Amino acid sequence: MDLHLEGKRALVTGASLGIGRAIAEELAREGCDVALVARDAGRLRQAAEAIGRSSNRKAVAVPADAAEARSIADAIAAARAALGGIDILVNNAGSTPEDGIDRLDFEKWQDSVALKTFGYARFAQGVLGEMRARKWGRIVNIIGRSGHQPRPVYLAGGSVNAGLLSFTKALAEGCAKDNVLVTGVNPGPIDTPRWAALRDAAVDARGVTAAEFDGKAAASTALGRLGTAEEIAGIVAFLCSERASYITGEVINVDGGGTRCI
Repeated sequence: MDLHLEGKRALVTGASLGIGRAIAEELAREGCDVALVARDAGRLRQAAEAIGRSSNRKAVAVPADAAEARSIADAIAAARAALGGIDILVNNAGSTPEDGIDRLDFEKWQDSVALKTFGYARFAQGVLGEMRARKWGRIVNIIGRSGHQPRPVYLAGGSVNAGLLSFTKALAEGCAKDNVLVTGVNPGPIDTPRWAALRDAAVDARGVTAAEFDGKAAASTALGRLGTAEEIAGIVAFLCSERASYITGEVINVDGGGTRCI
């Protein structure tokens, strides 16, 4: 299937590891030039160099802190200068603590709002002008199924994700007249470094073993396993493409059949 992405220019946040890196790789394989954004400059450069070599597309590292407004503005400007413009934004940078009401760390919750809620909104605001002007753009927000399937041990994360579900729907409606399509993806349990960090935190806080944590997560899906970053990247590339030109405002669960609501 030709996704008609050849020559498009994409900015992907949280792109040094896991889902973000897999998305940047997938878009580059489909013909996009990509700007990778993350905080760890060394790891980010390694990722960009590897993607550039494997895809023969331009892949540039743009170190930035997605929790800081000035850093976001500078990252957008650097990506635009390196690529000549931005056609596609994939918001992926963000993490939230996994705890119930008795153990909530409100400072970490506030940090996660700055990184994920405000970070997604600031990146979107920063790229929308040129997308609207050319009457073509794609924004894909990587959110999480806890936004519409809350869990008591993930109060902060679920609350942040619920807000992003609303943000995605509202932004899509506001941008549709300019052919800027806004969608979201809700990953389920995906085997990434981020998942490993959540697992380690659960082992420390709740006294479960790593195998028990993974087993319970796998059992929550109809497919009975954890997903991979590449399985998220494939649907993101499709949503960015001309093949998805009549899809906006939708949030797709990629969770092995784990979401039970209709």
